[in-house]
Amino acid sequence: MTPAEGIALGAAATPLVLIVDDDDDAADALGMTLECFGHEVVLAHSGAEALERMASPSPPRAALIDLSLPVMDGFEVARRLRATHPDTLLVAVTGFGDEQNRRAAAQAGFHRYVIKPITAGELDALLRAAMATPR
Repeated sequence: MTPAEGIALGAAATPLVLIVDDDDDAADALGMTLECFGHEVVLAHSGAEALERMASPSPPRAALIDLSLPVMDGFEVARRLRATHPDTLLVAVTGFGDEQNRRAAAQAGFHRYVIKPITAGELDALLRAAMATPR
């Protein structure tokens, strides 16, 4: 198992971050990058896998969810997570910047909407600020 599959690197790790993306390479790269910033990361490559990961006894405190997932899109994943994990920070990560997708993401329960590409430093800052602020 690689660090990006869920093993924390060091005691300074921040709360667990779930990355949901069907592009294995993109998810792995983002996971490893966030781990370099001290985040503990777990990956899911489908909506169903994301729901399974969140069913753990210690679910992630934040989820970075690609909106263009096959079978169960990111909007549906967010709706389901919002119903079962209302305190989890949900971040839509997408290449779509149009107003219709932004509205749909807000209605699905996303707290933040990030348009690719985003630098790892910007994403780290977003996660730290959002997790430090009570929802």
